[in-house]
Amino acid sequence: MSEVPLQQKVSGVLMRYKVMAFVTGSMLLLLCVVTLLKYTVLSGDEGFDSFATLVGIVHGWIYMIYIFTCAHLWVVQKWKLGRLITMALGGVVPFLSFIVERRVEQQVRGGANPEAAAPEVAA
Repeated sequence: MSEVPLQQKVSGVLMRYKVMAFVTGSMLLLLCVVTLLKYTVLSGDEGFDSFATLVGIVHGWIYMIYIFTCAHLWVVQKWKLGRLITMALGGVVPFLSFIVERRVEQQVRGGANPEAAAPEVAA
């Protein structure tokens, strides 16, 4: 069996990360809205409480998949631990997954080193 070229491997890992970042971020926003409704407008509604619990459980499982996806990209890119922590926080801080996903994509497409993607200024 032949080896998959590194560029193709990175592209596949990045695509999986992007999809999971979007799904996780969307589920987190849904969880925030549902939780807000659960404790304000729909307080005491047992049916909605069950739905809110289900959304929380689904987000938890999706977040676990997201963490594995982040770790896979982190290993392939050979980044520092701080990058993995930032990526992991994207799944628990509302809107952060969308911001981090964009930055990660730019850095992967620009090269493994963020400084390498920045053009040098001639003096």
